[in-house]
Amino acid sequence: MRELLLLHFQFLVLFKIFVSVSSSSASNPSLAPVYSSMATFSPGIQMGSGEENRFDAHKKLLIGLIISFSSLGLIILFCLGFWVYRKNQSPKSINNSDSESGNSFSLLMRRLGSIKTQRRTSTNKGYVQFFDIKTLEKETGGFKDSSVIGQGGFGCVYKASLDNNVKAAIKKIENVSQEAKREFQNEVDLLSKIQHPNVISLLGSASEINSSFIVYELMEKGSLDEQLHGPSRGSALTWHMRMKIALDTARGLEYLHEHCRPPVIHRDLKSSNILLDSSFNAKISDFGLAVSLDEHGKNNIKLSGTLGYVAPEYLLDGKLTDKSDVYAFGVVLLELLLGRRPVEKLTPAQCQSLVTWAMPQLTDRSKLPNIVDAVIKDTMDLKHLYQVWFRDKTGLSPSCLSLNLNAAPLGLV
Repeated sequence: MRELLLLHFQFLVLFKIFVSVSSSSASNPSLAPVYSSMATFSPGIQMGSGEENRFDAHKKLLIGLIISFSSLGLIILFCLGFWVYRKNQSPKSINNSDSESGNSFSLLMRRLGSIKTQRRTSTNKGYVQFFDIKTLEKETGGFKDSSVIGQGGFGCVYKASLDNNVKAAIKKIENVSQEAKREFQNEVDLLSKIQHPNVISLLGSASEINSSFIVYELMEKGSLDEQLHGPSRGSALTWHMRMKIALDTARGLEYLHEHCRPPVIHRDLKSSNILLDSSFNAKISDFGLAVSLDEHGKNNIKLSGTLGYVAPEYLLDGKLTDKSDVYAFGVVLLELLLGRRPVEKLTPAQCQSLVTWAMPQLTDRSKLPNIVDAVIKDTMDLKHLYQVWFRDKTGLSPSCLSLNLNAAPLGLV
């Protein structure tokens, strides 16, 4: 814009000079010989009287003005077009406090050769790399069963190896309903604007008439649910690893709630949506039900979530707040500590909530060592456990699981 103003000023100065010269030559005949003398150098031209010479001089001046203004106009148009181009190409994302050099997502995106994803803001749109369907089919062996690494409500997740040997997980969503299409678009929109070490990284997407695909970074150790409740029964997770997973999840939630504008509420936080990489670093995934918590319509959001993780007040009045995620985080803490599922069947017709069973026992220090997961009894530090669980006489998990969600902690880390 500064260059345009300078050009505009120069244009006005040149225009004044041309007008001044033209007026002076018309009113002062002594200036006319200057132009007529220029004409005498043209061979074969018969020179006439002084009046004719002045007419020729004015004619040449007019032609010169037309050529000058036309050239200047083209220069201004070129500069204007270049300025608009540079403005559209300038970065719009807000400053990222996370170091790119140590961020695996940035590395993956550079290796894929796609545009860097922006952090979430209230106005900016994120960038998504679109994959060719045939490429995804090739990398998954035609989406064969042997490539399946997970399964959800709308389809399967396949393992793939993309260009430059980047490992990826591809979620294939069958577009059987409008709800599936909405969740696909919602997840792509949100993840394209979010970048955090404890939130799953979006590598791209693809879509066709009957199916949609979301491409994520591959999390080699699967979900926390699989690690805790699968065949290994949590044997790979020591006490310190479980506390690290809890801390990673808390940091991811804090980012979504406190540092995104507007805040993002996950609405379906659970152990199966917490994924672990090869070093057991945890990342929050599955944003199909997530919403941006702006000030408009937040009380009109449809009730959603998974049995055992939904906050009681959310069930009662349907009012959505970030504390609904905090409650679900408290349930995940219980899973990490006790090694139990959030809801367990007592009989074919009767189920028991983990929160209902555990809460009465969590207020007594003497009972806590007896109900923790047997796998971590030998590796846990009781002193550390008491510090985490009974700090300030209000344990971390009990405060998260408070039936009065107004008392649930906001700042998790």
